[in-house]
Amino acid sequence: MLKLLETTVQTIEESTTTLADILSDPEVDITKPKETLGYFAKLWAQWDLWNKLLDAAPRIVAAIVLLAFGFVLAHVVSKLLVRAMKLKKADFAVYNFIAKMVRFIIRITFLLMAVSMFIKINSIIAALSAVGVAVGLGLQDSVAQFVSGVQILLNHPFRTGDFIEVAGVSGNVVEIGFMTTIIRTLDNKRIVMPNSDLTKNHIVNCSVEGKRRIDFSFSISYDDDIGKAKQVLREAVLATENVLHDPQPTIAVGGHGESSVELVALVWCDSSNYWDVFFAIHERVKLAFDKHGISIPFNQLDVHLKQ
Repeated sequence: MLKLLETTVQTIEESTTTLADILSDPEVDITKPKETLGYFAKLWAQWDLWNKLLDAAPRIVAAIVLLAFGFVLAHVVSKLLVRAMKLKKADFAVYNFIAKMVRFIIRITFLLMAVSMFIKINSIIAALSAVGVAVGLGLQDSVAQFVSGVQILLNHPFRTGDFIEVAGVSGNVVEIGFMTTIIRTLDNKRIVMPNSDLTKNHIVNCSVEGKRRIDFSFSISYDDDIGKAKQVLREAVLATENVLHDPQPTIAVGGHGESSVELVALVWCDSSNYWDVFFAIHERVKLAFDKHGISIPFNQLDVHLKQ
């Protein structure tokens, strides 16, 4: 059909007949439909449009078949992509967006292929490419953030609700978008980070493994009984709510300080209970040491005077 129109336009140009000429012709009178139709029938015969239409018919059919195939292919490919990304447990926003983009790209490709059967589209493609390059250069930062967002949503270095540490920021992930990620810190500050900043830095995900280890260090005096102190520390840790018994806590001597012996307690808990256990153990151990007469010494300096 496009070829037919192109041929018609060329024929009109060759015969130096313009639309203005047609409308100004005395035989064209919209108040006299029969005469006007007869005039256009004469033009149809003069330009031999019927034969041109018959010549273009195979290409018209081929273009329709090509477009139909392209639309079916776009639907099938997008469905397969959605199924594959669901198996990878990708977020709905990701596979829904990618499926739409794939459908759009395939349909546009087949549409251009169909149009190219009738007219030359090289100039159109060149113009669109130039516009695309200009827009890409102007929005390169936004494009980088968008690509990073897709990468995060596909690879899942973290998910909504995870506690992460990245680029000096730590907190719970509130929302993951295509351009930015929102993090809420422990003191309830809302931080909006560009996704490109996240992918450029090391991300520490404290929630993904399900449980975390908390490392404690407690000081006792050199005069205290180390065995007794370790036993009191173990009992205090095991009696704390939400502390996991598998794996068992590790209680050991961690070092000899200037004024004290350092006891370490390596304690496991579910990631969601991290801060509850952290605060509870500090309080319980202090009370247990006081009850059993185990001192937590201050920094001391021994001074020896010589006569």
